[in-house]
Amino acid sequence: MFPNTKNMPSTKTVLSTAASLAASAMLIRSITHDLLPHEVQDYIFSGIRNVFSLFSSQMTMVIEEFDGLANNQIFEAAQIYLATKISLSTHRVLVSKPEKEKNIKVAMERNEEIQDVFDGVQFKWIFVCRQIESKHFNNPGDLNSTLRSEIRFFELSFHKKHKDKAFSCYLPYILRESKSMKEENKTVKLFTISHERRMYGRRGEIWSSIKLDHPANFDTLAMDSELKTTILEDLERFVERKELYRRVGKAWKRGYLLYGPPGTGKSSLIAAMANYLNFDIYDLELADLRSNSELRRVMVATANRSILVVEDIDCTIELQDRLAEARAVQPKGFRQESQVTLSGLLNYIDGLWSSCGDERIIVFTTNHKDRLDPALLRPGRMDLHIHMSYCTPCGFKLLTSNYLGISNHSLFGHIEELIETTKVTPAEVAEQLMKNDEPEIALGGLIEFLQAKKKESEEAKASNVEQGAEGQEAECEKQKEGQPEEIENVEKNATVL
Repeated sequence: MFPNTKNMPSTKTVLSTAASLAASAMLIRSITHDLLPHEVQDYIFSGIRNVFSLFSSQMTMVIEEFDGLANNQIFEAAQIYLATKISLSTHRVLVSKPEKEKNIKVAMERNEEIQDVFDGVQFKWIFVCRQIESKHFNNPGDLNSTLRSEIRFFELSFHKKHKDKAFSCYLPYILRESKSMKEENKTVKLFTISHERRMYGRRGEIWSSIKLDHPANFDTLAMDSELKTTILEDLERFVERKELYRRVGKAWKRGYLLYGPPGTGKSSLIAAMANYLNFDIYDLELADLRSNSELRRVMVATANRSILVVEDIDCTIELQDRLAEARAVQPKGFRQESQVTLSGLLNYIDGLWSSCGDERIIVFTTNHKDRLDPALLRPGRMDLHIHMSYCTPCGFKLLTSNYLGISNHSLFGHIEELIETTKVTPAEVAEQLMKNDEPEIALGGLIEFLQAKKKESEEAKASNVEQGAEGQEAECEKQKEGQPEEIENVEKNATVL
């Protein structure tokens, strides 16, 4: 028996009805978006999702970019891992090539979907990015900003029966794989504070970076071989002692103080440490920060396995102290801005905030160790004090090997004698060696430079001795002039007695 075709709607009617329903849905969505507050919209749509989830066998995990103040490690791991899972079914990808880097970087584009299979289980990833109006976005840098920002997160969906496998196996697997990929492909970077991003960007964008293209390594450092070995052994112990730090209840960090005159290789040593450990460098200018709370935001945004550098710490602290004194004498009612304090800095070296991260090295540099506050120097803050001295005969030989390609020469003995009796920095020696590619000419020029520097030093020393002798002679004359009066007073007293 055939169905009654007279009662069946025509194709034209079905299409018209579908189009009408779609238009109505779009109209309702538009009205809802324009008239209802974001909070109400989120409440309605979350309710609809909850209703559909009652009849769904799927479970969805939401992996946000930030976990409170800190970066979410699972989010970062997913970004790295999913870049290797991009297939022909993916419609859009992000492609970039940072300057001075060899490899092209590929990443998921916003709102794209990737299917992954792990141990026979299918997992679906969606990278979600939502634009947020500034009035609904807590921007501590500028609450009245009209800029837009965004929130980013991954949605990971799978069958509910595989929940245990997702938590206990799949996510730990992604964390391990991403860490291995990151270390294999990592290029060491130098981070500096971006003032615009500090005010308006997301927390992860406070720092801007470039590739650290510094060629320094421990083989080329012109420093004492025993000191070099001490530093290398200390670095090795540090990176291998994760469990020890955890067992004794200490934050996994290490503090180094590099002190000595300018030109002795402090910056080169930091670069060599970064290249040796494959750690990024965060160059922190305390004078650019306005408060301890801003220091907290900046420090929390640094990554693990990194070196935080504060150069010329003695000058920085003095600057902050002078600013504090200037604010103290300002008239009442004048708007005062706080500055980073020594106590705020120390709180990040060994206070509670120092535990907000693992495998971190803190390096302070100074030309004048004696000017530092003793609070900065005690054990637990600066664990290893490294004196960057003037050039030594050992350092000179290494420099000639690096710059001239020679390990021995008839002039070496004379030059070593001059270096032992003259205060000359490795940077000054290197500058002389670079003036000519011919060893004979370059070494001859170095001898002339050392002799002139030695003569200058002796003359300065003789001048200081002469000035000291003149000062002592003037003091003696002054004392002699006062002696008759003292004798007269003594005689008077004797007469009275």
